[in-house]
Amino acid sequence: MNDPATPVTAPAGLAHRIHRNRLERRDVLWLFGASVGATALSGCAVSPVTGQRILVGLSEEQEKAIDARQAPQQFSQDLGAVLDAPVNAYVSEVTASLQPHVQRRGMPYSTRVLNANYVNAYTFPGGAMGITRGIMADMQDEAQLAALLGHEMGHVNARHAAQRQGQALVAQVAVVGMAVAAGDSGWAPLAGIGGQIGASALLASYSRDHEREADALGQQYLVAAGYPAQGMVGLHQLLLGSHEKQPGLLETLFSSHPMSAERVATARRLAETTYAGTRNAPAQRERYMDRTASLRRLKPTITACQNGELAMSKKALPAAQQQFEAALKHTPEDYAANLRMAQCLAAQNRLADARRYAETARRVYPQEAQAMKLGASLKLGLREPAAALAELQAYDRVLPGDPGVLFLKGVSLDGMGQARPAAEHYAAFLRVTQQGGAAQHATARLKALGYLR
Repeated sequence: MNDPATPVTAPAGLAHRIHRNRLERRDVLWLFGASVGATALSGCAVSPVTGQRILVGLSEEQEKAIDARQAPQQFSQDLGAVLDAPVNAYVSEVTASLQPHVQRRGMPYSTRVLNANYVNAYTFPGGAMGITRGIMADMQDEAQLAALLGHEMGHVNARHAAQRQGQALVAQVAVVGMAVAAGDSGWAPLAGIGGQIGASALLASYSRDHEREADALGQQYLVAAGYPAQGMVGLHQLLLGSHEKQPGLLETLFSSHPMSAERVATARRLAETTYAGTRNAPAQRERYMDRTASLRRLKPTITACQNGELAMSKKALPAAQQQFEAALKHTPEDYAANLRMAQCLAAQNRLADARRYAETARRVYPQEAQAMKLGASLKLGLREPAAALAELQAYDRVLPGDPGVLFLKGVSLDGMGQARPAAEHYAAFLRVTQQGGAAQHATARLKALGYLR
């Protein structure tokens, strides 16, 4: 995945092909991956955990504002909350059981299970947490879930996200969908899908000390809520074991949350000493299995999607297509599988076929924006800029604030020959960011259209 500050050059001749409405496959894929946003914040605060002064990048109000502005974008990048209200209600209940035991009880904690297949969980600074269906399908009891949530709440309470030094922090958090890389294949925007999807790999870059502190806090919270301390041990053992079997599938988790045998040993030592009295506390395995049964029935679909995404990250497109076919055979109406199949087919220049899967994804989950953005990119490739613009307008109604959509609207209007509105959208995009390949293209088009010298 590129450094967000690294310029990415648009495919050669893209501006001319947009003007002639003759986009190529690599253009479609490049356009789909283009979006970025940035800002800068700084400050100091007192740690609510240790009472010591810490260098932070955000005030508490700014932490909440980041959540409100950026969390919906990231959750959409991870394909939105699962269309399973009872499952989302369940994780919210477990979150609520932990909240009375944290230091920052007044933060607006919220949790949702996301359609993403990769194995991870993450939090924004103000407590907006996402858990992928990939990790939900692997956990074995409620104590492990409480440990996972407690760990993420530990990051919020220790203000680890806020400590990541001003501009460096927000440049990472604000990036949405910047999986763009140079190269002539044009497949770069999706190359990161397998092990490092979207901006979630950029959300958390915690140090080992931060991870140790979040572990200790999470174990403290879950014990206070009535779970056995062994829940944290079990969670770590599960993740380490999965990594040994299929390391590629946990690449994002291990890069954003450094894992080690030492962390397992520490959690086990605390469970056997400080928290030895919790040994017989209920792990609530039956309740976890009952409340997540609908999600766990999707395990074959999730596994096939994981394998397909990993193959896509390696540009093994026929193998990826086979995996997505297997996922769809098991669950034809699965949003994530349909969207990934559409992306896989688009990478093979089968735009019309890809469009059908994108339209199925849109029908299955009409409130989720990623199928709209992909549909718009495909329609640009199929020389339908007006239809692409309509998709982007629908996207804006569902998920406003994505700077990449400003850019794609400019491209669509450019393809329709509407120079002035196109220039207005390119200029609006450049007011958000002037870095990256999309910004380079917008600047070039403004010059070509006579609005810049």
